Amino acid sequence: MTAMVEKLDGYGRGGWIAAMILGFVLFWPVGLAILFYMIWSGRMSCSNNSTWGSEARWQRKMDKMQMKMERWNEMRQRFWGGNNGANQGFAPTGNRAFDEYRSETIRRLEDEAREFKDFLERLRHAKDKAEFDQFMADRRNAPPARPDDGEAPKQG
Repeated sequence: MTAMVEKLDGYGRGGWIAAMILGFVLFWPVGLAILFYMIWSGRMSCSNNSTWGSEARWQRKMDKMQMKMERWNEMRQRFWGGNNGANQGFAPTGNRAFDEYRSETIRRLEDEAREFKDFLERLRHAKDKAEFDQFMADRRNAPPARPDDGEAPKQG
């Protein structure tokens, strides 16, 4: 059951709606059950802070995009032959000024991408630190553990 739920979550809200409609068409109680499950689990909420794995789904999408970019870079290097000076792996156009402009723009974009990646890493670190600090504060403020209340005190 969880594998099916995860698969439908991968398709997003559209997948859930299609499953619900198909359930109604095949046997109406199945469609009704899917509708109730979607409402109960928060999959039908219209808010941006839905609780059904939006952060994990966003991370999966970002990972998938990064894999696509890595594959594109590999293909580009195979086809155009890597970074060879002024044209940064692209075939020269014959216009030296344009080739220099293109290589400078690509270098600037790669620098910005590197800076953005570093920024995201600092944000993740800050979030992790804030969560850990909150855990430690909650732990410090928790009442001390008491001995088992089920035992009668010993009298001597």
